[in-house]
Amino acid sequence: MKAVSKDKLPALLEELAKEGTVYVPCSSGDMSKFVPWAKDVEVDLEHNPTLSPKEVLFPQTEVIYNYKFGDENTVEVPPPGSEKLIVFGARPCDVQAIMCFDEVFLTRTYVDNYYKEKRDRLVIISLGCTTAEDTCFCKYMGVNPAEAEGADIALFDLDGEYGFEAKTDKGKEILNKIAGQLSDSSKQKPGEPTFSMQVKTDGVVEKLQQMFEHPIWEKVSEQCIGCNTCAFLCPSCHCFDINCKNPKATEGLKYRTWDSCCGKDYALMAGGHDVRPSKVERIRNRYLHKLQFFQERYGMFLCTGCGRCLRECPVGLNIADFINQLEEVTVDA
Repeated sequence: MKAVSKDKLPALLEELAKEGTVYVPCSSGDMSKFVPWAKDVEVDLEHNPTLSPKEVLFPQTEVIYNYKFGDENTVEVPPPGSEKLIVFGARPCDVQAIMCFDEVFLTRTYVDNYYKEKRDRLVIISLGCTTAEDTCFCKYMGVNPAEAEGADIALFDLDGEYGFEAKTDKGKEILNKIAGQLSDSSKQKPGEPTFSMQVKTDGVVEKLQQMFEHPIWEKVSEQCIGCNTCAFLCPSCHCFDINCKNPKATEGLKYRTWDSCCGKDYALMAGGHDVRPSKVERIRNRYLHKLQFFQERYGMFLCTGCGRCLRECPVGLNIADFINQLEEVTVDA
């Protein structure tokens, strides 16, 4: 395996930055997120960031097109980028979320060109986890915490150095470009970390298929205050709204922004009809989408077990506890 000593990581990142924009996890106070690497950025590879790298592919606000009316009507779509987008140090749960995005935005006869343009330029360098926080439960949601499936390069913490292993042609190309920063290592890959939390997902889909009208949704929704923290922290949530901005009567732009299916007006239609007017219906939709609907359609859970919503929910809603409670729920035959 090729590796670099941890004290030489800045030099490697500087070399890597010659290939494109490198996004690295960086902590600032109580917040940590992926930011473009620069020499003065302090890289934090010890913790899973508060925010996932999904904004690299799915920006919180993104212009769809600009338009202008006049003697000649014009519509301009933002030009595609050209440089590589290199996400360095993404955890397996966040890589799994990107795999979920791929299913939504690139398959089933629909291709989102705004997503695809960035996805084609993306290189994922994923860091396997050697420890699991007490809110982590990714292994129960189909994620390998030690080595992400879907990464272009797998990165391993080898105690004093980082090991690199190419998984795709993209990954091989990048490793060839930074080969001068790497040396051979005889160290072995670390094993799977120990999890303090256990989540029982066997039979969850089949159980939920019988629970659409179950009173449990009333109980779950009682705590929710509708702040949408869970949705905006979630690496796999992809709801969006489309809005217009018109600085002048003859010109403007259309853009999309992150939204949440738990939001009060998310399902409100132009005619005034709301298909999910109550908090109970909105919470039910969120949980069923994460645990049933996405699994039925794409064969994977939309929850990746990253634990962010468990850590940050101001009222302590816990989707992992909900899954475990399903074992005790009785349904009509």
